[in-house]
Amino acid sequence: MEKSPDAFRTISEVADDLDLPQHVLRFWETRFPQIKPMKRGGGRRYYRPEDVELLKGIRHLLYDHGYTIKGVQKLLKTNGNKFVAAAASGDLATMEALAAQSEAEQVPVHQPVVPPQKQVVFEDDQIVGRPKPPSNRRFFGLIGGAEDQDFSATGSMIGKEDRALLQEALFDLLECKRLLDQVR
Repeated sequence: MEKSPDAFRTISEVADDLDLPQHVLRFWETRFPQIKPMKRGGGRRYYRPEDVELLKGIRHLLYDHGYTIKGVQKLLKTNGNKFVAAAASGDLATMEALAAQSEAEQVPVHQPVVPPQKQVVFEDDQIVGRPKPPSNRRFFGLIGGAEDQDFSATGSMIGKEDRALLQEALFDLLECKRLLDQVR
């Protein structure tokens, strides 16, 4: 017997539908506050249809498009749940409309001042929510044409793709440091 499309789903049903282990869904609940299944007695999770659509969108972006968790978090923050859910279904018209709407509604947010030794510079070529570029080289800057290279302040050449990869590694290291400092 098949459930109605509006019926709530258990974690095992959702995990089977998304072809994911249940522990991944529980982990995603810790990383994405937008995922809020209803919990009943004994801690059983029941996912609403909109929760399932959001999970499909997150899975699609992470596994099919190569986004990082941080990238999907930024997409959810800037464009909302409906945008990510529309990504799973491939509804480009809805995605473009929601992205345009979120850009129109965004108000500049005051950024906290970061001490100079911890200041991170964002480049114009980095777009929030863009998937992590596939790394097709083993060593930075040793392979590739000069057309995608820039000279840094030290005079050495580094490509834009390499710079983005290094900045992502720096963000990850700073996050690890922050977590370690909290534990101390």
